[in-house]
Amino acid sequence: MPSQRKPLSTIGIVGFGAFGALMAKHLSGHCRLLAFDPAPRGDMPADGSVQLCDLPEIARCDVVVLAVPVSSMGEVIRSLCPHLQPGTVVIDVGSVKIEPVHTMLAELPPFVEIIGAHPLFGPQSAKDGVAGHRIAWCPVRGRSAGRIAAFLRHILKLEVIRTTPDAHDREMAVVQGLTHLIAKVLVRMEPLPTRMATRSFDLILQATNMVRHDAPAVYDAIERANPHAAAVRERFFALAEEVRASLQAGGEVSKLRRCLDRGDRHEPSHNCVQLVD
Repeated sequence: MPSQRKPLSTIGIVGFGAFGALMAKHLSGHCRLLAFDPAPRGDMPADGSVQLCDLPEIARCDVVVLAVPVSSMGEVIRSLCPHLQPGTVVIDVGSVKIEPVHTMLAELPPFVEIIGAHPLFGPQSAKDGVAGHRIAWCPVRGRSAGRIAAFLRHILKLEVIRTTPDAHDREMAVVQGLTHLIAKVLVRMEPLPTRMATRSFDLILQATNMVRHDAPAVYDAIERANPHAAAVRERFFALAEEVRASLQAGGEVSKLRRCLDRGDRHEPSHNCVQLVD
């Protein structure tokens, strides 16, 4: 019989929600998987490929993935710190990067390697597989970032985009910030028409449905924890107001034109627009 392949490493996942379960699904078979969550919300694999355990055991893994809200990261790291081993690689997978990387640098011991990552997909967009999807990759400290990126690229077939925390957050303020903002508004406008929807409207609805069930902590991170998000929102609202004003002004011009076409050139009625110098 052929010998059983030895796992590449041991990976501990802190936070077993929907995304933790997605990670486990695609890492299963490539490594030994441990997970910690006081109230797991993701579906545990029926084949037993993920073992639930406590934080000290997670901390002894070769790689520790922090799949927790940005607001909880400091507390989680402080619980892990007494048990971390020299050379352990700690990776966060949050939707923002500046704050988590700052927290990891401030709280983790110097003998730990640090990588900031952001998979640019989720359970909805990757329901048919992760191959071809993108992941933002921010090496911070240590030598393992290249080796792990090669695994993601060649084994999981992800497109690995190397970047910095600041560059990541600047782009995500637009990419995710506007997507979630528009989705929030559209959800509040429901029910929306679908019977005679155009292809472009179908795509808008698909984008809305991809993010509508994201945890509130994800939305908070995207809109509040990203230091560049507020400026993008304000610019969006200002430009939307300009569009609204131009539509209103265009309506007034059309109303005046209709009045003139009716022959009201000399004595405009009270319903026509009055031009004032």
